[in-house]
Amino acid sequence: MNALALKVPPVAQVIITAAAMYGVSKMVPALTFSLNGSTALAVGLGVMGMSLGVMGVTQFRKAQTTPNPQALEKVSSLVTSGIYRYSRNPMYLGLVLILLGWAFYLSHFLAFVLLPVFILYMTRFQIQPEEQMMARKFGKTYQVYLNKVRRWI
Repeated sequence: MNALALKVPPVAQVIITAAAMYGVSKMVPALTFSLNGSTALAVGLGVMGMSLGVMGVTQFRKAQTTPNPQALEKVSSLVTSGIYRYSRNPMYLGLVLILLGWAFYLSHFLAFVLLPVFILYMTRFQIQPEEQMMARKFGKTYQVYLNKVRRWI
């Protein structure tokens, strides 16, 4: 496993990305754009992102397992119900929506460029290591789930 895998908590990754988005928006103000309703869109995306996160955590609580990605050894069950029927990673998808809302709020082109960087980082250093652990722990049951439900959406 790579040295960065599972080392930086997802919330810290969001804060770092959001700060970088803000930083680039201040460093290159010429790439700012104006979009009517961008603040409302930003708030809507943020609310949707938070809702996905809450739904994900709620399903983990119902299954009496940990939602903490830094404590994978404590995972006691495979959660495939509720929002997990549509996305294997609704909490991470929620974080992406929050960052997308932040990008619209900043109204800066470079802020949007950092979104795929965040997604690629999360996929490589958070999601793939989690998937490897889940495959070892839940075997065929997890493989069936992988074949049925997409990683993001």
